[in-house]
Amino acid sequence: MTTPNLLVELFVEELPPKALEKLGAAFARGIADHLQGADLVTTDSAVTSFATPRRLAVHITNVARQAPDRAVEQKLVPVAIGLDAGGNATPVLKKKLAAIGADESVVPSLRQASDGKKDTLWLDRTEPGATLPVGLQAALDEAIGKLPIPKVMTYQQDDGWTDVKFVRPAHRLIALHGDAIVEVTALGMTAGRTTQGHRFEAGNRAIELRTADTYAEQLSAEGKVLASFDERRDEIRRQLEASAKAAGLEAVADDALLAEVTALVELPNVLTCSFEDEFLAVPQECLILTMKQNQKYFPLLDGNGKLANRFLIVSNIRPADPSAVIGGNERVVRPRLADAKFFFDTDKKHTLESRLPRLAKVVYHNRLGSQLERVERVRKIASAIGERLGGADLAKAADRTAELSKGDLLTEMVGEFPELQGIMGGYYARNDGEPVAVAEAVEDHYKPRFAGDELPRSDVGIAAALADKLETLVGMFGIGQKPTGDKDPFALRRHALGVIRMLVETESRLTLSELIAAAKTAFPTTGEHAIEDPTVALTDFVFERLANWSRDQGFSAQEVAAVASLRPDRLAEVPRRLAAVRAFAALPEAEALAAANKRIGNILKKGRAPAGTEVRGELLQEAAERDLMQALTDTRAAIQPRLHDGDYEGALTACAALRTPVDAFFEAVMVNAEDDSLRHNRLALLADLHALMNRVADLAQLA
Repeated sequence: MTTPNLLVELFVEELPPKALEKLGAAFARGIADHLQGADLVTTDSAVTSFATPRRLAVHITNVARQAPDRAVEQKLVPVAIGLDAGGNATPVLKKKLAAIGADESVVPSLRQASDGKKDTLWLDRTEPGATLPVGLQAALDEAIGKLPIPKVMTYQQDDGWTDVKFVRPAHRLIALHGDAIVEVTALGMTAGRTTQGHRFEAGNRAIELRTADTYAEQLSAEGKVLASFDERRDEIRRQLEASAKAAGLEAVADDALLAEVTALVELPNVLTCSFEDEFLAVPQECLILTMKQNQKYFPLLDGNGKLANRFLIVSNIRPADPSAVIGGNERVVRPRLADAKFFFDTDKKHTLESRLPRLAKVVYHNRLGSQLERVERVRKIASAIGERLGGADLAKAADRTAELSKGDLLTEMVGEFPELQGIMGGYYARNDGEPVAVAEAVEDHYKPRFAGDELPRSDVGIAAALADKLETLVGMFGIGQKPTGDKDPFALRRHALGVIRMLVETESRLTLSELIAAAKTAFPTTGEHAIEDPTVALTDFVFERLANWSRDQGFSAQEVAAVASLRPDRLAEVPRRLAAVRAFAALPEAEALAAANKRIGNILKKGRAPAGTEVRGELLQEAAERDLMQALTDTRAAIQPRLHDGDYEGALTACAALRTPVDAFFEAVMVNAEDDSLRHNRLALLADLHALMNRVADLAQLA
């Protein structure tokens, strides 16, 4: 006998598109998990989620009508309290039995067993499994109650009195087990088998579902609705690619926009529209942003990545003649593009430099002053970094970049589209006749904006971007505005990661300490906008982010700890040090040397030779310590040139030669000798050994 499948649907008014995918998944998972907990479904049951603008639904295979009976062990009271001398129930036991719905008739069948502390009375009984109506009712209530609703609405039921709270007003509830209706209620509705199809294409007529298994099929055939969110998204993607290919172009990829559009339509139909060529004189980033953000359109690019004067729309209807739909969308987008052109033309009438004095009236932070004061700090930092990276010319270009970098904040275009800050600054700098390197650096100085974003294109951009991020980090840490938990309002984690990536991926010779020091000097030490020294806290923070980033690159926690614990000041060395640690860990000598390194560290924590003590050859009495001293000398000679050349893997590999003399030393030599001179000499030898072994990484972390 086959077990029927279950279909549950909530039919509602249009759901918030940005939340639809999560709502659909949570609704399906919530019901399935609860039914599994009630033993009405098994882990083998397939769960299929459906979500459209007007419905949340789930289909679950192999759902039982009733769960199996369950053996229940009920702990009652201690024997000494529950039974009198004659073995009869005491008032305490009678009260306990009444509380669980039993009476004295079960006393002879009670089991006596220890609960781990004392002999206790236990009632063993069989409870009937939950029926599907009972289990599904509880599952519905729980799933609806836990939906990740962004904002709850309150509306009235048909009686005009009863309030209901939900994401949108709900109108129908379906619960079908096979072809039978399951008697449950939700949001003031009683379950049935009737749903509705597409608002326009199906004429809004009701659809009577035959069985739980015909849901998707009937909605598609009778209701003109593609119910599966994933299938609808795949269909939109397919149509976008086909339409773009037919035009010899490529649609701008945007997964977030694709998901949002998927949540706006039930019957996707991709159409190609166009706009006037004159708008292509506007920076394409502006046009792309307004089409995507305001109209949910997909811009089209040519083979060179340049914006074409065509775009794709995803319509929710499929008329025989789509010209009216196409014409309507073209009329709608035209004013948006005209606004962008107006903003751009207006902004070009004033140079970035002419806007700078107005930054004095823009508050950056009440404890750090205005945006103009911030710009002056960034200029000092950028100039110092530029000087270090490439001398006076680079310093001058970096300073000019920093000076102009925030000018576009006062433009009409950035006022309308804040996402374009930096990008528009680059366009306006070119329009003002600034050098190409400066204009590109103005555009790039916010990079990398997010994980995986590209770095600035030139050393000028690197200097400006480092300066911008370091000013924020030093300033915010200097006034105690550190990230806490999930809260990071100033994106300090992102800024720190940007600094790390720029230093590492460009293999920069800059060190973290000199960058923080350069940034500190840009801030006043007295007065209204003075800051506390953030060096220690900020250094710790950067190395925490560096450790997280290194683990994201595939290195283990042990490998990362071995390198990060040494706090290498030049972050560009970190990847090579990590690779060297990984190679060293694969050597047969690695485990023993790591253990010995840890042992040496523990010995040195308990006692060290007096400051300035050097190893004296005449005090090396045992052959094992003389051999270790020679091995130490030979290994140091092998390691030094490798470290000078940045060959960290070679340096660590050379340490493998120390295994045999180190093992022999610990077998034959008493470090803590009673004679002070011998003890101090041996401690000094171990200190030299420890320092040499840990030049690349803390090997004890691998033990």
